[in-house]
Amino acid sequence: MKKIRFILLAILVSTVIYGCSSSGDSDEGDENTLTFGVTDWTSTVPPTKIAGKILEDMGYDIEEIDADTGSVYTGMSEGDVDIFMDSWFPAQRQYIERYSDSIESISVSYDDANSGMVVPAYMEDINDVEDLKGNEDIVNNEMMAIGEGDPAMQDMEKVIDFYDLDIEMINSSEAAMLAAAEGEMDEGNPVLFYGWRPHSMFDKFDLKILTNEEATEQEGLFDSSEIHVIANKELEEKAPEAFQFLSNWSISMEDMEQMIAEIDSGEDPDKVTEEWIDNNQDKIDDMKNGN
Repeated sequence: MKKIRFILLAILVSTVIYGCSSSGDSDEGDENTLTFGVTDWTSTVPPTKIAGKILEDMGYDIEEIDADTGSVYTGMSEGDVDIFMDSWFPAQRQYIERYSDSIESISVSYDDANSGMVVPAYMEDINDVEDLKGNEDIVNNEMMAIGEGDPAMQDMEKVIDFYDLDIEMINSSEAAMLAAAEGEMDEGNPVLFYGWRPHSMFDKFDLKILTNEEATEQEGLFDSSEIHVIANKELEEKAPEAFQFLSNWSISMEDMEQMIAEIDSGEDPDKVTEEWIDNNQDKIDDMKNGN
């Protein structure tokens, strides 16, 4: 009987020790894990993959969470997401303002992005948004667009209202929007949809982003954009080396557009981004060292 009690006691002590050890390992693992928010935009993939691979080499464990824009920002504000590599300013400024107590912009990837209403170049008479006024029927009074929850779509509604256009936005995913637009362009039909650079659509098709001079001047709608890296404010304390690296992050729009086009054509995103890393070691070293 005493022998049985001894065995049971030994098992209990071992279980408690193992449990404490496992709990400690888990906490340490959580501290070393960095989570990236990933939207379904093609422009999010290259910078997320590149930053993630570099941070893995620096000793961090990397996780990705796929979510819509609003959920990514909410996740960052609650500490479930550490980093978002593809924040568009000023279109997504509302999220930064809403969650200013817990998230912050830590760097600018590139500052020459652009977005707005897009038409194929063969629509020669439509060059400014105002050119659509009275001609909405040539695009069936429709504009194909991405998810209505995206802040840019709210600004796009303001543009439509500003010019008093008889146009309805048809919201869907990026892939569905582009498939529908491509179908129209294959037939040579007029079509209006939402577009942005960097994106492979400009590599694949001859497109133009409509100028928006009056609304930009009076309302600041769809002026040129900057792409920011956003992080939870606890990142600097949690992962100081990662914070320093990301604070010095930058990548050219031309590099981004080339990688997006390669990925869209079927190349493996890991292979494409690893090639960028191999070709830009000096730049990466500068970002790590703060030069």
